[in-house]
Amino acid sequence: MANNVVTCPTCGTRNRVPAVASGTPNCAQCKKPLPWITAADDETFDAVADSSKTTVLVDLWAPWCGPCRKVGPVLEQAAAEHAGRLKLVKVNVDNSPELAQRFEASSIPTMLMMRKGATVARQVGAPSAAALKTWVRNNLG
Repeated sequence: MANNVVTCPTCGTRNRVPAVASGTPNCAQCKKPLPWITAADDETFDAVADSSKTTVLVDLWAPWCGPCRKVGPVLEQAAAEHAGRLKLVKVNVDNSPELAQRFEASSIPTMLMMRKGATVARQVGAPSAAALKTWVRNNLG
């Protein structure tokens, strides 16, 4: 599992953010929470998402899916707005058929809100940006 490099929205410092950590990522310079956005697949999902102590927003998507590309930036913005409280895990269903089957993702995009490995909310399709942000906020816990 690779680290992502995230620029701190507060001070502009570039930080390495691991896919798996015991806590939540904070900026090395200013110590503010960082957006936590990572990818997972059939092999890494348990470590990246199921074992997370933070609420996880799972985005089941595919690169050829237009609506998926529409909601992607909104989900990334939600991860930034809720830094320290939310981890966005992106799963390409074309590369992860077991996860697509596990979560019954017959239509994409499918978004799941998870806590301690359990799904607590589900959103199928591409609602407006405002509706999607409201859904995230209402299910953040």
